[in-house]
Amino acid sequence: MKRFFQPVNNDKSFKKPNVSSFSSPEEALENGGEKMKNKKDPSKFMTWNANSFLLRVKNNWPEFSKFLEKLDPDVIAIQEVRMPAAGSKGSPKNPGELKDDTSSSREEKQTLMRAISIPPLQNYNVWWSLSDSKYAGTALFVKKSIQPKKVSFSLDGKASKHEPDGRVILAEFESFRLLNTYAPNNGWKEEENSFPRRRKWDKRILEFVAQSTDKPLIWCGDLNVSHQEIDVSHPDFFSSAKVNTYIPPNKEDCGQPGFTLNERKRFSTILSEGKLIDAYRFLHKEKDIERGFSWSGNPVGKYRGKRMRIDYFIVSEKLKDKIVSCEMHGQGIELEGFYGSDHCPVSFELSTIDAN
Repeated sequence: MKRFFQPVNNDKSFKKPNVSSFSSPEEALENGGEKMKNKKDPSKFMTWNANSFLLRVKNNWPEFSKFLEKLDPDVIAIQEVRMPAAGSKGSPKNPGELKDDTSSSREEKQTLMRAISIPPLQNYNVWWSLSDSKYAGTALFVKKSIQPKKVSFSLDGKASKHEPDGRVILAEFESFRLLNTYAPNNGWKEEENSFPRRRKWDKRILEFVAQSTDKPLIWCGDLNVSHQEIDVSHPDFFSSAKVNTYIPPNKEDCGQPGFTLNERKRFSTILSEGKLIDAYRFLHKEKDIERGFSWSGNPVGKYRGKRMRIDYFIVSEKLKDKIVSCEMHGQGIELEGFYGSDHCPVSFELSTIDAN
């Protein structure tokens, strides 16, 4: 979706934070001590496209922290971190670490790390998957009392490999796998970074869910698709949306990115082939015009009041009897509960899972 930015304010004061940020669960266990061993799998989750994690820390942190303390999730999945990966210009980057080789990047990293080094996030270990620039990127926070068996950063499960732009974090627990993704926007045109990129992504996701059958899957994040008409506030508006006067050659590629027929059909195939269900829609059968959407357009302009549900918890069918809740935490056209982003947090809870 088109994003609506706020200016970054300077924060001159800093001190070196103490934070648990790891590239592997083994490192987390080694540094976290005995208290991390033999703990339960997570049962409470939250996903949020922060639309710049740094901006949220600078501009919205007190309100968001209070929300987080009240929700108290075991796992927090973040998309659009929009912090660059470590590595100097012209050298290989480390997508698992925040850039800090310039004065500005060092200051930004310290601002961010200070925020996650105090309650409520000091009780979590964090894994990053970052882009080379301030674009995309994901993060995964897991309570220190819970240890993933494995954390990787690509759809093929190779721990040392990161997806381009840091779009994937995959955590394996005893009873299930958790996939945190930031799906690429479909765009408006038949060009390299639009339709073809999204088709390739959907194909790889389909292959992943079809092959990942040995354990149940919980797939969350900004999936950048509204599956059905019930998932948008104004179906006719989104179906007829276009940029300038361009009309795609295939009429099923027409419309708002995330609501084209081709995207919705591919998403249906992913769900059916992967034996997956949409947790929110499983619980909420009717359209909720006030609280049923996770993305909202700019309150000023033609997108005012235009909303979409593009942030999800998708789970294996075998978990459906364990679903306790799945809720959107934002409402209204003034973006109440969005905490400065154009997306609101989405929570999900399972009853206790026993390992198979």
